[in-house]
Formats: sequence, structure tokens, C-alpha cells
Amino acid sequence: MTDATGRSGRGGRTGSGDSTGTGGASDPVTRAFEAALYTADDSALDTGAAVLAADLSLVREARARGAEFVTQAWRRGWQPADVVRMVRRELSEEHAQLASGLIQDETARYGDGLPPRWQEQLAALPGRREPADRFLYATALLELFRLLLRLPALEPVGPAPGTAGRLPPPAPHEPRMLTRIRALLAKAEATQYPQEAEALTAKAQELMARHSIDEALLAHREHPAETPAACRIGVDAPYETAKAILLDAVATANHCRAVWNESFGFSTVVGFAPDLELVELMYTSLLVQGTAAMTTAEAAQRSGGRKRTKTFRQSFLMAYAHRLGERLRATSEHVVPEDSSLLPVLAAREVAVTGAVDAMFPSTTTTRVRGVDDSAGWEHGRAAADRARTAGHGAGSRTPSRARGGGGGRGSGPRGGGSRGD
Repeated sequence: MTDATGRSGRGGRTGSGDSTGTGGASDPVTRAFEAALYTADDSALDTGAAVLAADLSLVREARARGAEFVTQAWRRGWQPADVVRMVRRELSEEHAQLASGLIQDETARYGDGLPPRWQEQLAALPGRREPADRFLYATALLELFRLLLRLPALEPVGPAPGTAGRLPPPAPHEPRMLTRIRALLAKAEATQYPQEAEALTAKAQELMARHSIDEALLAHREHPAETPAACRIGVDAPYETAKAILLDAVATANHCRAVWNESFGFSTVVGFAPDLELVELMYTSLLVQGTAAMTTAEAAQRSGGRKRTKTFRQSFLMAYAHRLGERLRATSEHVVPEDSSLLPVLAAREVAVTGAVDAMFPSTTTTRVRGVDDSAGWEHGRAAADRARTAGHGAGSRTPSRARGGGGGRGSGPRGGGSRGD
């Protein structure tokens, strides 16, 4: 059996052992792969690229074989957005565009057999672009393939395309409540008036809380065997610790748990499917609002002669996340009714979510947040969080915790949540 490089499936190298039925010992593409993909040596990369660049047809053949590396990533638990995010972090935007084309071509063969979240991720991929220079094209391909080969296994958050895993039935249409929530958050992001944004966001979170309760009761009656699901949400630099804390607060507010993998730039959010969508909606909106408020506050500080921009921003976003966690926790008891028939349902779902998180991430460690040493940034961040306050339900700010063993394979991502912040 040979993989996309033409190597034998034996040997235990990451990414090999999957048959493509192509390549041979004397094949130029195989020789280029052999020379470049299993070493970090730049001269070996140049050697492999030179072999491919001798003929455009060889570059095209190499690109076609690259689909197998993408398929292997799916089998290891990666999804389109995860791959492109990692390529951006480790390589460049040009490589991300190249990866986008490979992903689009590879997933086209599944037709309609892709999960809904995959369809959304594919629609959000960057435009495909290939270098005009043949040698640069070959070099970029080999650099991309190197990265894809060493991607470790991740905790699966759904079946890979082409497997026997059960896909959720497609929703006939989006619930009207979600449409209203989207509209309110879009208006909150667009307005120039903090008080209006505050009112719109508060109303959106109130609707989210009620929608979550309605969905929980409906599932209890009609789908008692429903189990928690999971999704990944990007947590990108800079100031990713503050963003992870914010996502953790929003996730807990909506009956979910967030687990942060700093090394790969995402958090895994575990919860019941309707709540997962609410978490992503609110987190994205609060991040947009917080960034806009930070930019405005920073401009005012700089007009007064201040130059420490980085420390101001970091302290601002940390305070913003911390304060929103406090406010979400304070509104939780107000929104959830003390209904004797409802509380056992919510408690059972909380136990199910906790069990799912513990099964996916059996070992985590907590880290203390550092680097918040700008009092002006902290005060402005808390004020911005007050303006973006939500009238839903939630949890307090937490310090990110890390899974034991570093950022590699399964169970290795840091976890957003664990101990309460100081």
C-alpha cells in the first residue's frame, strides 16, 4: 500500500499509510515528495521543488495528489476552517489560498453528504490562488504538504466526510427566533451609539436564553436520547487569552463548556446543538463590539499623548472579558425561571455536557492570567463591557486551563474554564 508520496504504508510516519494508487519509485513527483516532505531542511525543499518545476504537468500532478493529504486531515479530526487557520498561523495567506483550493476540490466529491457546519466553513474559505512562477508554486505546495503531514489527531467533533458517521438531518429553515437574534446583534455591531448597542445586545441575550430553554423542553419531550455535540470556534491572536476567557463566559452562559487549544488557535465548545449556535452568534458579536470600543478608547488615549498601545489593548480586552463574565453570571438567576418541571431538565443537560467534556478532555490544567498591568486599559474595558451588557444567563470570568501534555494530539488543548478568575 502506498500513500500520496508513493511511500510504503509501513514505517509509522504521520500522514502515511493511506492508499492513492499513484506514484512509484521512479516517478518524479514521488522523488520530489521523498526529498522534501520528511525533513525540515530548506535545501531538500529546494531540491524537491526543482524536480517539480522542470515541467508544469509535474506541478499539477503534485497538486492533484495533495488531495490525499487533505483527506488524511479529515480522518484525524480536522475540519476545513481548522486547516486553513493552522496554515495561516504556520505559513502565510498565500499558502492558505492554496489550501483553500485543495479543500474545495477534495470536498466536491462528497456532493451533499457534508455536515451543515462543513458547508458553512467551505463558504467562508479564502479565494483560491496559485503562484504564477512554477518554482514558487512547487515550493508552496511542498511547504503546505509538509504541514498537512504533521497535523496530529484532534478530538473529533463530528463524522468525517465519506465515513459511516450519522449526519444530522438538514434543518428545513432557521427558527424565527434565531433570525431575530441575528438581526439584533447585527444592529448592535453597526450602531455608533453605545446605549443603543447595549439595549440591542441585552434583548438578543434575553431571546437567546428563552430560546435555549424552549429547545431544552422540546428535546426533553420529543428527543430524550439527544446527546451533546461539539464545534470549534477560532480564537485568534493577538490577545487570544482574553478572547478565550470571553468565549468561555459566553459558552457557560448558554449551557455549554469551552475548551481552549492555544497551540492551534481554537476552542472546542461542547453543548447541545441549539446552544452551540447561540454561543457562536453572541461571542462573535461581543468580540466585534469589544474591538470597536477598544479602538475608540485607544484613539482617545493616544490623542492625549499615550504610546503604550499593546499593554492598553491587552488590559482592555481582559477587563472586557472579565466584566462580561460577571454580568452574565448576575443575570443568570433572573432569566431562568424557578419552575420545578424545568430545573431537572436543565440539570440533566448540564450533567450530560460535563460528561461529554470530561470524555473528550480527560486531563486539563489551569493557568493563571498574566500581563494585565494597564489601569487605564482595564477601566475602559470594564466600562465597555457594561455598555455591551447582556440580559441573558451566564458565568463568571475564568482563567484558561490547559490540558496536560502540551498542545499536540487528543486531549492536549488548553481548556477555557476551570478555576474562577481573581
